[in-house]
Amino acid sequence: MSGEGAGGTAQVSAEVLRYEPLIRKYAEEYGIGEYVGLIMALIQQESGGRQLDVMQSSESIGLPPGGITDPDYSIKIGVKYFSEVMKQAKGDIRLALQAYNFGNSFIQYALERGGYSEEVASQFSQIMSEKLGWSSYGDVNYVEHVLRYYNTENGSIVVVGDGTQRFDVEEVHNIMKKFLGFPYVWGGRTPASGGFDCSGLLEYAFAQVGINLYGTAESQYNKTIPVPENQIKPGDLVFFSTYKSGPSHVGMYVGDGKFINANGSNGTSYSSVEEWKKLYPFLGFRRIP
Repeated sequence: MSGEGAGGTAQVSAEVLRYEPLIRKYAEEYGIGEYVGLIMALIQQESGGRQLDVMQSSESIGLPPGGITDPDYSIKIGVKYFSEVMKQAKGDIRLALQAYNFGNSFIQYALERGGYSEEVASQFSQIMSEKLGWSSYGDVNYVEHVLRYYNTENGSIVVVGDGTQRFDVEEVHNIMKKFLGFPYVWGGRTPASGGFDCSGLLEYAFAQVGINLYGTAESQYNKTIPVPENQIKPGDLVFFSTYKSGPSHVGMYVGDGKFINANGSNGTSYSSVEEWKKLYPFLGFRRIP
């Protein structure tokens, strides 16, 4: 099923983030595990995580709106339905998202007209509203409304080391990539924590390749050596001072001005070094000796 938009991350509220373990559980059960972030963005649009029918999925099983009152069941039904429309849409996330809002009959209608477009969505909405005698039908801008919470770039970042780091950069990056979209959890050191904090993500990933980065961002700073910015390469660590003086945030540089990290805004995600420099004191790049 993996295609365009797979592996991205969501920028969503804490109310939505708390459901991430359930979303991941059902997404993997129904074969769309790489779309956890997209489902979280969908939930942000549907309910913001503030209603019992979290995914507003009751209508997909013939119940009235809000008919489901168990968040777990809402997510199970919603993810199952989204997996079905994803398969019918052949992995086209825009077509699948609009079908989640309109119903799966939209998929065939759109495919017969060249696929998803806002124009096709508007035509379908008008046809259905006239047929049902309603003033409007669905949200013709649903795709745009969901994708404003979703960053698809994350799934496309590929890191290749030059063989000069003391570890396989690609292997460590791939370990971290598995947790894109995981929530930020203070003190989170393993996946069992439900998420990671910044140093915990690095500690866990590097431990898998036999490198001991145990400890806080400050500890990791002290275990590494400085690298001039004109000599940085993927696998180097990048440090900032955020909530206190001294090293308090860390990530791994992946190239192209980006670093992978666990942060309080987006959970495990990619960030821009230059954007972070504008927000926090920059403490430089460092290398694992």
